[in-house]
Amino acid sequence: MINHCGRKNGQRPCPEYRWRGLQIVTVLSLLAGCASAPPIQPAASSKSQFDGAVYSGKTVSLDKPTPGEESYRAFQRGATGFVSLQSVRSSVEESATGHCDRKGKVVRALAETDAKPPYILGNFPRVELVFECVSKPSIASIAGPNDKYERLAELKKLVDNGTLTQVEFEQEKAKILAQP
Repeated sequence: MINHCGRKNGQRPCPEYRWRGLQIVTVLSLLAGCASAPPIQPAASSKSQFDGAVYSGKTVSLDKPTPGEESYRAFQRGATGFVSLQSVRSSVEESATGHCDRKGKVVRALAETDAKPPYILGNFPRVELVFECVSKPSIASIAGPNDKYERLAELKKLVDNGTLTQVEFEQEKAKILAQP
């Protein structure tokens, strides 16, 4: 049997099929949107990815450093201008959270630098987070409010930001609700 290129079955495929396969692989790799992210580094001994960049970013100071705590720098850049800044930010926050989790601590953000639009000509969405890993707050430290509903709201905030697990929240909630 002869195929549409005039070749018999069992012979090499038509050259146009090879090019089509190459085109599909190229398009898929471009759409995959791989991002670049260097490893998390100590902030004191590392350089910001925005230093000397053609396209600068906007830095927002979030908190003051804690004396004696080491600060770290996490950076993420989208592979294209079609990646949202929020998704890049989420990736950086996940990296920082994982870094601190391995130390048994929680993230405390100090500063964030974001790329400014337009995201064209190599100015892809970028986020750099300077943070420190601090000890998890003790449950007793949030027992300040007298009203048990305020304490429950504080506990819920800790669950939402990942400081407490759902199991820890349920245990503390039961203790608070059991109080007169």
